[in-house]
Amino acid sequence: AYLTVSIEPLPPVVVGDAVTLKCNFKTDGKMREIVWYRVTDGGTIKQKIFTFDAMFSTNFSQMENYRKREDLVYQSTVRLPEVRISDNGPYECHVGIYDRATREKVVLASGNVFLNVMAPPTSISVLAADTPAPFSRYQAQNFTLVCVVSGGKPAPLVYFKRDGEPIEATPLPEPPAGAGSWGPRNLLHRDLDDTKVPKSLAAEGEVGGWRPLATEDPPRGLAAERDAVTETIPETVVSREFPRWVHVAEPIYYFRHTHAPVSDGTVEARATLTWTLNPQIDNEALFSCEVKHPALSMPMQSEVTLVAPKGPKITMTPTRARVGDTVRILVQGFQNEVFPEPLFTWTRVGSRLLDGSTEHDGKELVLERVPAELNGSMYRCTAQNPLGSTDTHTRLIVFENPNIPRGTEDSNGSLTNHRGFRLVLALTLTVILELT
Repeated sequence: AYLTVSIEPLPPVVVGDAVTLKCNFKTDGKMREIVWYRVTDGGTIKQKIFTFDAMFSTNFSQMENYRKREDLVYQSTVRLPEVRISDNGPYECHVGIYDRATREKVVLASGNVFLNVMAPPTSISVLAADTPAPFSRYQAQNFTLVCVVSGGKPAPLVYFKRDGEPIEATPLPEPPAGAGSWGPRNLLHRDLDDTKVPKSLAAEGEVGGWRPLATEDPPRGLAAERDAVTETIPETVVSREFPRWVHVAEPIYYFRHTHAPVSDGTVEARATLTWTLNPQIDNEALFSCEVKHPALSMPMQSEVTLVAPKGPKITMTPTRARVGDTVRILVQGFQNEVFPEPLFTWTRVGSRLLDGSTEHDGKELVLERVPAELNGSMYRCTAQNPLGSTDTHTRLIVFENPNIPRGTEDSNGSLTNHRGFRLVLALTLTVILELT
């Protein structure tokens, strides 16, 4: 007797689709059985998933979790109505017939096919790397957008756009080790006045022409830490906005793409876009991350608009603070949607904060047991992101507390123990009388 088995290759299928595994065979012998195997661990393990027993004309599944998932269409054909990621991999069909010479011997032949299951990405997001983080007012610095795409198989194609136009970026195989490891670019300060730029910068010959800042040729488009400026600028003359930089040429972008496998068989892809930030042209620029994938009928995208903070709204609780109260001053929002996330710094105008520190970081400033001396004090909140900064002030008004008599609090707002004071006074008088 002769027996041949063949299986036609399968095109890639998408999660949730139906797929048919068809085992074609030819024989002039008597059928014994047809068995489908799923091959795992590089071919070392074969798991039976479905069997047709010709002797009894019955079929059954060998795996409980596959029950109700396969239908035997015709002896050698199995249909998976809803494919899962876990179904991805090679399959084998084994056909057995009885040998003509003896019914106790079975002749076997097999064929194999690979089921390639694709999954479209389930989520995409764009965020800023290392934010919130302080940016220098007087140094051009690098900025990085990170696009995270999860749930895809195979790894998707990820790319960035600016204002709807694809960005031509230079591949960057390894991420920058730090701003200090990259040479600076030729930059020119546009705003050269006392309120925005230290005078020492203008005196270094940067006005009116381009001046090389490094002897070696650095990678274009990435700026490093500039030489430290020794001149100290009083806070009163520091601009509330970052200086606007003018580059020699259009910004040059650097792109890096990586992906990591996930336990469910999909991958997480990360793409980064790094360039020298220019607040003058980058403020209110729309950046989008787009994904192309064979399981998607159209690109998937997520977008963000780079925006400097403007007009933070501040609330104070309680609205009528009394001596001894705990006051909370909180930033609740802005006049616009801000990206990247700002960094918040609190200071007290003309003095230190209640705890003795010069500044406090965070969206909320807490003043515990406020004393009467804080009445009329002014507090400044500086909101800063890489595109700019803005200041908002609020004045603290402290009312008298009827539960606390006037003059019964110390400099920290705590009550003075009069009974203890009278006891100390009595002991002091007693000692004086005994000595006399």
